[in-house]
Amino acid sequence: MTVKRPAGLARKAGENGGSTRTRRNGGAARSAVKDVVAQTVRSGIIRIVIDPARSQSPAFGGLSFGSVGQYEKLRGTAYGEIDPADPRNAVITDLQLAPVNTRGMVEYSMDIFILKPINLNNGSHRMLFDFNNRGQMRLGRLNDARMTNDPSTAKDAGTGFIMNLGYSVVSNGWDFGASGLQSMKIKVPVATNRGKTITGPSYEYIVFDDDSTLTSELTFPAATTSKSEARLTVRALLDDKPVAVPESGWEYTSAEGKAIRLLPEGTPFKQSHIYEFTYTAKDPVVSAVGLAATRDFVSFLRHATAEEGNPLAGHVQHTFSYSISQPSRVLNDFQTLGFNEDLRGRRVFDGILSHTGGGSGDQINFRFGQTDRTERNRQNHLYPEAVFPFAHPVLTDHLSGKTAGRSQRGAASNTSPKRFEVNTSNEYWCKAASLLHTDTRGKDLPDPEDVRFYLLSGLSHGVGDINDRKEGQQFTNAVSPFAAHRALLVALDQWVSQGMAPPESKAPRRAADGVMAVARPGFQTGVVPQAALGWPNIPGVTYTGLISTRHFLDFGPDLDKGIIANYPPSLVGRPAYPIFVSRVDQDGNEVAGVRLPPVEAPVATTTGWGLRRAEYGENDGAESDGQHIPFKTTGAERLAAGDPRLSLEERYKDHAGYVAAVTRAARKLEAQRFLLPADVQMYIDEAQASNVLMPAAV
Repeated sequence: MTVKRPAGLARKAGENGGSTRTRRNGGAARSAVKDVVAQTVRSGIIRIVIDPARSQSPAFGGLSFGSVGQYEKLRGTAYGEIDPADPRNAVITDLQLAPVNTRGMVEYSMDIFILKPINLNNGSHRMLFDFNNRGQMRLGRLNDARMTNDPSTAKDAGTGFIMNLGYSVVSNGWDFGASGLQSMKIKVPVATNRGKTITGPSYEYIVFDDDSTLTSELTFPAATTSKSEARLTVRALLDDKPVAVPESGWEYTSAEGKAIRLLPEGTPFKQSHIYEFTYTAKDPVVSAVGLAATRDFVSFLRHATAEEGNPLAGHVQHTFSYSISQPSRVLNDFQTLGFNEDLRGRRVFDGILSHTGGGSGDQINFRFGQTDRTERNRQNHLYPEAVFPFAHPVLTDHLSGKTAGRSQRGAASNTSPKRFEVNTSNEYWCKAASLLHTDTRGKDLPDPEDVRFYLLSGLSHGVGDINDRKEGQQFTNAVSPFAAHRALLVALDQWVSQGMAPPESKAPRRAADGVMAVARPGFQTGVVPQAALGWPNIPGVTYTGLISTRHFLDFGPDLDKGIIANYPPSLVGRPAYPIFVSRVDQDGNEVAGVRLPPVEAPVATTTGWGLRRAEYGENDGAESDGQHIPFKTTGAERLAAGDPRLSLEERYKDHAGYVAAVTRAARKLEAQRFLLPADVQMYIDEAQASNVLMPAAV
C-alpha cells in the first residue's frame, strides 16, 4: 500500500534522524520499555514508561509504506511535573492550590501514543501531533481508515497517507474528562484551599433525546445533596422561559452527589426538552495542567536525548498539530495562554491545522470549567467558552474594554506557529466563526502574517448520512472535509519547512459576501434574513434564519482569574457581538469559501445549519448537523414540485456531463492547492461510479 510523497515533502539531503535499529516481531516494543528520569529541566516530562503489552512492532501487520518502510506503535504513560514558580505556568488557574511533592512540584501522569518509522532515518523528520478529541484520536481521518486509538491491522492503515509521508504521529492525554478503555487520559490534581475543600457555582445543560435513561452525570460532585441548595428547570425550546421542576421531580442518585435523575412525580418528562441544573459543586480540578503537559511532551520528543528516554531522539525537525472540533478550541486557548513556548523559550508547534474550532475556547482554564461542553445553536450558550479574545491580532473589545489577541503571547516570545483556521458553514452559523477574522464590531481584518482562514463551504460540523435525518427535518449533510485536510497539511508543511506561500484565505468577508445576523435582545438566538441571504423557497424545507448569537456575558468580577461567580449568567440587558455568514447562490449553496466538488458540482443543497423536527423540539437548531436537500432528476419533476432549483438533467444533461463538471471542480481545486492529485482522482472515480443521470438498465 503506497502513496507517492507529494512534491515538496521529500526528505532533504542531510536530514538525519536519531540512531535507530530496525527491529521486528515485537522487539521494538520490548526494547523500548523505559523508566528514565529526564534531568534537562527543573520541571516537565520526568519519565516515560512504554508498555510492551500495548505496543507493536511492526505495526499494521507488517505493512511497509513506500521508501519509509515499516512502522511501530508505542503506548505507555508519561509522568511530568509543573513548577508553580515558573512564570510560564503562572497562567494556570488554581495551580497554586494544587498539592506539591517534596520538590515543590505539581505532578501529573497521562497516556501517550507514538507511531513512528522503525528506521527513523527513512522518515521525514516531521512529527504530527494528533490533538485528540475527548480522548479519541483522529489519525484515521487523514488515512481514510476507521477511527481508533489502537491502530493495529493493515486495515487500520487505510490509504497510509500519513505513513507514506514519513511522519511520526504522537498523542497524549490532556482532557481530565476523557474516559473509555482506549481513550487518551490524564490524571490532574484537585485544587484545595490549604487542604480544605473548595466549592463554587456550577451548571449543567441536559437534553434527553430519548427516554432510555433519565440520569445525568454531573461534571463535578455536589457540595451538598440537599435539594434546597440546587435548582432544576425545564423548557421546550431554547428561547422559552425556564420553568422550575419541583423537588419531588428529581433526586441525587447517591450520597456522593455525582449524578441526578428525573422522577415520575412533579413535571412529567418531555423528550428533547431542555433541563438546566444549577448547584454548588466541590473539588475543582486544575484542568489547564493538560495544556502544560502537552507543551512539555511535544518539547520532550523534539529535544530530549535517547539517554533521557526519548523514542524520537534526534529525529524531530518540524512539529505539526492536527485537530478537529474540541481540541481546535483547546488550541485557541493553548496559543492565547502562551503554551506554544516551551520551558526554554522554544516554539512547540511549528504549524497548526485546526478544523472547526471557530473563535471559541474550551473552558480549560476556569475553575469548574467543563471541557466536554460546546456551544451551538441550541446548546450550551451560557458557559464561558466564547469569551474575548476571538481573533489572533491584538484588538480592543468595544464591549468589555479589554485588549488582547490569541497570538499576543506568541508574538512577544517569537513562538507563534503558522496556522490554518479551517471551519465549516456550521461554525459560522452556530459558533460565530466570523469573529476569527473581524474586530469586535464586525469589521473585516487583514490576514495575520502567520494565519490563513478557510471556510469549507456548505459543510456541517461532522460528516452525516444522506439517508439519516437523526433529529432533524432533512437528511444530514455528508460532504467530507478530509480530502481538503490532506492537501492543506501538505501546504502547511511547505509553508513551515520551505517558506512556500500558502493558499490564499477563502472565507466570507463582511464587505463582500457576508450576510449580517440580527441579534434579538434577551434571546440566545438571532436571525439571518432570508432575502439578504438569498435562500430560495424550497418546497418542504423550513427556513427560519435561526443563528447562534455571541453575547457579552457577565460571569462575575474574577473571570480573568479563572473564577466563575455568575453561573449561569443572565441574558437580560446583555449586548451581542456582530456576526455574519456567507451569502448563498440560487441553489442555497454558499458562495464564499472553498467549494469542494459536491458543492461546486452539486446534486443537492448542502447546509451547515439544520432544524429539529416536531418530536425533538421543532424548529430549534439541529446542533452540529447540516442538511442534504436533493435536486429533482428532471425538469418536469422540478416544475411539478414547484422547486426553483434546476434539476440534475437541466444542469448536466447526462451522466457524462455530471462527471465532466466534477472533474472541472476537482482540477480547479488542485490548481489552488486545496486537493491533491490522488483525491482529485477519487472524486472523479466516485462521480463515474455514481448513479447520477445514469440511464435505466434495460
